[in-house]
Amino acid sequence: MSKMSTPAKARDNVFSRREIEGMLAENKLIVIVDGNVLRLDAWIKYHPGGDMAIKHMIGKDATDEVNALHSQEARDRMIKFKIGRVEGYWTNFLPPIQGGKFRPLIENEIDEEDLESPELSSEEISAPPSPIFEAEDEKLGLRRRLSVSTISSAVSAVPPPTEDKPRAYVIDARTREEIEMDSADYPALDAEHQAYVVKRYRELHVRIREAGLFNCNYRAYAIEISRYALFFGLFVFFLKHSWYCLSAFFLGCFWHQLVFSAHDAGHMGITHNYQIDTTIGMIIADYLGGLSLGWWKRSHNVHHIVTNAPEHDPDIELMPFFALSHRFFSSLYSTYYDRVMTYDAVAQVTVKYQHYLYYPILLFGRFNLYFLSWEHIIVGRGPKHGAGWWHRWFEFAGHIFFWIWFGYGVVWCSIPTWFNRVVFVLISHMVTSPLHVQITLSHYAMSTADLGPLESFPQKMLRTTMDVDCPPWLDFFHGGLQFQAIHHLYPRIPRHNLRKTQQFVREFCEDVKIPYAVFTFYDGNKEVISRLAHVSRQARLLEECRKACAADPHMH
Repeated sequence: MSKMSTPAKARDNVFSRREIEGMLAENKLIVIVDGNVLRLDAWIKYHPGGDMAIKHMIGKDATDEVNALHSQEARDRMIKFKIGRVEGYWTNFLPPIQGGKFRPLIENEIDEEDLESPELSSEEISAPPSPIFEAEDEKLGLRRRLSVSTISSAVSAVPPPTEDKPRAYVIDARTREEIEMDSADYPALDAEHQAYVVKRYRELHVRIREAGLFNCNYRAYAIEISRYALFFGLFVFFLKHSWYCLSAFFLGCFWHQLVFSAHDAGHMGITHNYQIDTTIGMIIADYLGGLSLGWWKRSHNVHHIVTNAPEHDPDIELMPFFALSHRFFSSLYSTYYDRVMTYDAVAQVTVKYQHYLYYPILLFGRFNLYFLSWEHIIVGRGPKHGAGWWHRWFEFAGHIFFWIWFGYGVVWCSIPTWFNRVVFVLISHMVTSPLHVQITLSHYAMSTADLGPLESFPQKMLRTTMDVDCPPWLDFFHGGLQFQAIHHLYPRIPRHNLRKTQQFVREFCEDVKIPYAVFTFYDGNKEVISRLAHVSRQARLLEECRKACAADPHMH
């Protein structure tokens, strides 16, 4: 940590965009927060939220993401990594993990073309790197250099040249169409529009905080605990009386409801203390549910930053079972899983019928979570340093505890026959399937288009997330997941306050002209099935084209 200690004087350095680009070219982990330039090389392995969340913020203004996902205490500690500051509006770079390329900064050098091309408009000079479309081959020409300090602000804003290699996916007509549709429905990506969205979003943050909506309602949790106790009591009662199906049903209800509080704890929405809330979450998820909170947090933090990005968001990377975009047909590379999501023979079959398989597969979703949880713990993907170093071992103990009380104590010792054991396990796990529907509902029908690094955090969250309209008396069933758009804007708002926050968000959306997507539970499910069916039709069309090409040797 001492390597990163920066003299107070050096922290007052004002860096140009070109200088920041040079640091990025040297693989330095630079993030902008509140105008401060933070270098996080030494911190990344200590970050409780995982390294991937930081990597997706490199070269970007992460102010809103940091404020949304971190406590004030954590934000205050970040200042120790400050190496300087930037002035004015920051134009985001494309992070390296997403394919960004950067020019090394060479002392006393500047682009001759930048200085001697008066016909080049200011719009062309400051144009941001396109997140999607590849430029034609560019000839950079010879460069004559001057002192870096003489670079004008316009020249320092020149974006990095786009790479010559193909991007992770092919830009086809459908991809262009999706981008154009989103571009027409949402505010423009220029600095003026996005700065206004951000300004109003931050003002809304202040209003919500002043309204006390970040304060936890502990009376509501007393009701939650009573409900958990009721379901658990009914599970034990019917188990003792050998009514195994009813017992399994109420155990499933118990697990279903518990997940909502684990989600709250994972976002530090209960006590707002990292260690206390994480411990609460691990007890709920690992010891009572057999699932890893650490796995969920690592995945979920990335999901909150790159929501619905097919190459980056693990929540929609579900090959070979589901494809939410035609782009998965090109076997995309997942930056989260660090592997290619192959559109193989299995996927080519399942994706064609995914709108029929959606609910049956979700019935068994909990079994997949067991696998992902054990993989996370055994491989050790969680934090190994810093405040969360002990979580892996606490979770490991929790999983052993779970399989002793559930696997041995309940399934093996309390149920006499194999048939009843299998039925008990299946019912208890299938009863939790509405949770998987609730989780997927908020995003699967929403946009997966990539509008690039210039899109503001609040706009991206609202473009990729929808809410579910339900009466207040059903809030307990949805557990806050019916307000996912609001939750993505302000993840640390306790879920019992999300309904009160809704009117604030509606007004914000009307003001900044961003559509606020909200459907009933039924209509939302129709939207998801429609999206899956649409992609499955594209899969069939692709297969027919391939067969036609294979049948005709003259077709290329």
